[in-house]
Amino acid sequence: MNPINETTSKLRQVLIVDDHPFLRLGLSEALSHEPGLCVCGAVGTAEEALAAVEKLRPDLVLTDLSLPGKSGLELIKDLASLYPSLPVIAFSMHEEDIYAERCLRAGARGYLMKSDGPEKLAGAIRSVIEGGIHVSENISSRIVAAFSGRPTGNARPSLGNLSDREFELFQLLGRGLSTQQIASRMHISTKTVETHRMHIKEKLGLSTASELISFSSRWIATRA
Repeated sequence: MNPINETTSKLRQVLIVDDHPFLRLGLSEALSHEPGLCVCGAVGTAEEALAAVEKLRPDLVLTDLSLPGKSGLELIKDLASLYPSLPVIAFSMHEEDIYAERCLRAGARGYLMKSDGPEKLAGAIRSVIEGGIHVSENISSRIVAAFSGRPTGNARPSLGNLSDREFELFQLLGRGLSTQQIASRMHISTKTVETHRMHIKEKLGLSTASELISFSSRWIATRA
């Protein structure tokens, strides 16, 4: 057997999904120097990712959450449904306190901050490919506490209480979209938008629509 082909066959193939070309290039370069890992493709949208998975059959998908069109969270759900044995790691600039558990519930097997660095990323990829789960110690402790019934120290209403669809709508409200624009973006009726808004207000302990819009706008502004 050709020794080059034998070596290549042992490499674990990673598909990168991120809408920033320079970041895709940087990640590809960094992972290319990691023993046993190889980037088989790098794409910028969820739609391209689904096509690439079908064609390339990677061992793992590394995806950002902020993607144009369909979000990274929706991509994670699609991959969990279509390819339940394919491990996915969310790799994002968004704070893990809000997004990590949500990604795990959607089907991801890991969550990593973009500030964590290439060595931690490579270690997380290897761990998840081998069947593990990778999250920070903080998130791991919160998950264990939740399953054991112990209080997590955050009994007040929070964004973590929102469903994925409610959280998506909350973010669109904060970006200034109207009811009609949100309905179009989320492919739901305006009546459903209003129902979601009502549930969000209840879960966040807010009384009026203006309080909700003000809160969501401030929340988005702090993350700009």
